Amino acid sequence: MILQALVDGVFTGAIISLGAIGLSLTLQIMRFANFAHAEFMTLGGYLALAIVWMIGPGSPTLGLTFGWQLLVAALLASALAGLMAWGLDLLVFRPLRRQGAASLVLVFAAFGAALVLRHVLVLIWGHESYFYTRELQMGVMIMPGMRVMPDQVFILALAVLLMVVLHLFLTFHRTGIAMRAMAESPALSQVCGIRVDSVMRTTWIISGFMAAMAGVFSALTPQLHPELGSNMLLSVFAAAIFGGVGSLPGAVLGGLLVGISENLFLLVADPGYKPAMPFLLLLAVLCLRPQGLLGERSS
Repeated sequence: MILQALVDGVFTGAIISLGAIGLSLTLQIMRFANFAHAEFMTLGGYLALAIVWMIGPGSPTLGLTFGWQLLVAALLASALAGLMAWGLDLLVFRPLRRQGAASLVLVFAAFGAALVLRHVLVLIWGHESYFYTRELQMGVMIMPGMRVMPDQVFILALAVLLMVVLHLFLTFHRTGIAMRAMAESPALSQVCGIRVDSVMRTTWIISGFMAAMAGVFSALTPQLHPELGSNMLLSVFAAAIFGGVGSLPGAVLGGLLVGISENLFLLVADPGYKPAMPFLLLLAVLCLRPQGLLGERSS
């Protein structure tokens, strides 16, 4: 059972890592906790569902429960969610920043935006749960005590690919380097001629894209429901802070550790207490190492 919990934790952690990466970017560059981030996970799931309804999930292939159409729907939905995240910044956060609003004001604005977005989704889709596909899938025995679903392997591989692409973008692309500079020192970046508005736009789009992909992947394994993002919010925050705010490897490591810890916790506790695990991890890291495992201590 422990081996199976570890494997399931890795798959869960990969999804959490995607959400934590986007959150970590906004935390470091925008300098406030964007609690609306989790709702973009839910939004991505519903946008993908709408596209699937239009083009169909496709015939199952390669042992998966879906075809290439669902992958296209996930990419399109994530791109739309990224643009909508940028739109939210234009409508809500940018005017507040230009008025010199404090970070706490932005946090409350994010809370309000999250509530509005969640209730709009409920108004449109209702409280029912949805499935991308009705195909059944059996676990494949890897070794005694360890089974994996082909869908899980595909999700893990695609999540890793997205993380690698983002890492290359931040490391070698001019805009990615500018984002890293903004994360280090916004004031110095402006002095050096970096276009702050362009960097912020890219940050919001990437953050929304990664959040939406995490939402689609999470909805694909069990089901899609309006509380999907809010249920993952604490895990995503814990992963971002646990690994180190602003560190992409830290967000990945934090997501994996949170996912594994949650699944191991289920072996000794009732599932109703599962949300307590990321909270305990968050408290521990804030007390013992506030900058996170891979974060740098601020001078």
